[in-house]
Amino acid sequence: MKALHIITGLGVGGAEQQLRLLLRHLPMECEVLTLTNPGPVAEGLRADGVRVEHLGMTGNRDLRALPRLVRFIRQGRYDLVHTHLYRACVYGRLAARLAGVGATVATEHSLGEAEIEGRPLSGGVRALYLASERLGSATVAVSDTVADRLRGWGVPPARIHVVPNGIEAVRFRFDPRVRAATRARTGLPADAFVVGGVGRLVPGKRFDVLVRSVAALPGAHLVLAGEGPERAALRRLAAELGAEERIHLLGERDPLGDGPDGRTPGIPALLAAMDVFVSPSREEAFGLAVVEALAAGLPVLHVTCPAIDDLPAEQAPGARRIGPGAEELTAALAGRRTAGADRLPPPPVVRRYDIAHSAERLLDVYARALSPVRVPAPAGAPRAPSGGPPAPR
Repeated sequence: MKALHIITGLGVGGAEQQLRLLLRHLPMECEVLTLTNPGPVAEGLRADGVRVEHLGMTGNRDLRALPRLVRFIRQGRYDLVHTHLYRACVYGRLAARLAGVGATVATEHSLGEAEIEGRPLSGGVRALYLASERLGSATVAVSDTVADRLRGWGVPPARIHVVPNGIEAVRFRFDPRVRAATRARTGLPADAFVVGGVGRLVPGKRFDVLVRSVAALPGAHLVLAGEGPERAALRRLAAELGAEERIHLLGERDPLGDGPDGRTPGIPALLAAMDVFVSPSREEAFGLAVVEALAAGLPVLHVTCPAIDDLPAEQAPGARRIGPGAEELTAALAGRRTAGADRLPPPPVVRRYDIAHSAERLLDVYARALSPVRVPAPAGAPRAPSGGPPAPR
C-alpha cells in the first residue's frame, strides 16, 4: 500500500513531529507533501528516508494550489491520503476526492474549545470544516477530549476514531550523566533548582505566567525550549522582573535527540537537566510534552492536559493539576523545591502512549477506510466524543 500524508507545514511543532515519529512505525510506503514551510521536520523526514515535496502554497486562499494538489495525488497513484492540520485537511480532502482516491483519513491535532492551531474558532471555520469532513472516510482525534469536541461540532460519532499521540519512551530515560553534561552545556548551575517548559512561544501557552513564577523564586532557573512570536516579550518580562540571567530561552530543539552537531541538547537531554516540568496552557488537544516529561521521571504541574486528565489519577501519579494563576504555580514550585529533585519511575501512562500502539490503532483506521464496505468500530473501542473544529494555519 502507498500512502500520501499532506500537512500544512513542517516547521517544529507537535503535529509535525508526531507525523515524523509515526512514519517510523508504519509498515508501508509513505510520502509527505507539505503545503507550506518545508522546515526542520522536512529535513528530519528526508534523513529518515521519506520523500518530502513542497507544494508552494502562498496562503489560505491560494486556490491555484488546489489543481496542483489534485495533479500531484493523481500522479502518485496513492491508495490512501492522510491529512494533518486544518488547511491541509480542507484542501487535501477535496483534492483527494477530485483525484479519485477512495480512502481519505484526517487527523485532528489541535482543536480547542475556543481556537484551533492558535486561531479563534468562528462559524465560517466550523462550516468549512464540516463540509470538508464529509469528503473523507474517517477523522482521527488525538484524545477523547478532541473527539468530544468533534462530536459536539456535528461530526458523526461513527466517523471519529481516537488514536492518541505517542512517544518512544526509551529516548527520555533519565541518565544522571546526561543531566550533568546538559547543565554544563546550557550554563545552568549544577546545584540549581531548574524548572522547564516546552512549546511554541505563543500567547495561548501562557509562558509569561511561568516566567513570573520562576522569577519570584530566588535562585531558581527556567529553561524554555521553543520558538515563536512571544520570545521578545518573554525576554523583556524577565528583564523587568530582574530575572534575565535565570530565564533561559533556548529556541527550537529536536524532540527526538541532540542537534546535528551533537552538541546542541535536544528535548530528551533538556528534560534530564530539569527538576520539575510545567505546562501552563489553558487549552491543549493532547499534551505530548507532559507525557515526555513523565517518561523522563519528572514531576509535572499542568493547568490542562487531556492525555492525563482523560484517565484515572493512578495512571500518572507524578502529574498534578493546578489552577491558572501565577501565585498558585509559584507556591507549587516552592513545594517541589522543598521536596527535592529525586527522579520518579515512569508511570503507567507512559506505556499507554507508546508510539507503536498508536501506529497499530492507526492501521486499523486505515483498514476500515480502505474497505469497500465501511466497517463500524468494534464494541468497546475508544469512545468517539465530541467537539468543535478548526481554522487554517
